[in-house]
Amino acid sequence: MAGSAFSHVPYIEHDDYTEQSPFEVMDSVENSKAIYAWFESGTDIDVYTFEIREPQRVYINVLVPVCPGYEELLPEFALVGPGLPDPEEQLPFTIPEGYGAMLAGNLMPGEPRETFFEPFGGKFYYDGPAFDQEVTDPGSWYIYYWDPYDMGGDYVAVFGHKERFSLTDIVRALFRTPQIWFDRELHRDCP
Repeated sequence: MAGSAFSHVPYIEHDDYTEQSPFEVMDSVENSKAIYAWFESGTDIDVYTFEIREPQRVYINVLVPVCPGYEELLPEFALVGPGLPDPEEQLPFTIPEGYGAMLAGNLMPGEPRETFFEPFGGKFYYDGPAFDQEVTDPGSWYIYYWDPYDMGGDYVAVFGHKERFSLTDIVRALFRTPQIWFDRELHRDCP
């Protein structure tokens, strides 16, 4: 994971990504991105959206910075889209009519977690659940992230597996990387 983590285009959440104002993936969801986001409270749900016009491989992951107080921050996410089955578990949001969901649950509090050093931002992260599968049904798709244990805190939403970068992506990385390196994306001290 560490090898692919530093090749993602970085984004930083400045305004909450809600159902009314989600983060929109403007290019292919296959292109790698890392969105440094946070749950403002334990009940915050962040929403991301993308369009599928032809079959695409969708890779989704969630990371949490190894910081004091985040040992039990265990975000989960659900991929929501047409053609997916009804979820087997209760979700903290309403699924649009005609859509289904696939849940990527996390560990239980107290279970050991894998960590890795990510050289792009110069930090250690807890690795979370991942989804990696081709989706074929055209339409609007959504990814919902939430904290099932109501802690709140910083996390990284990771999308895509292809290292395909535009000039805008390169400029974004040059501007955002120092912010991430010096913890400007975090909402708590992380020694």
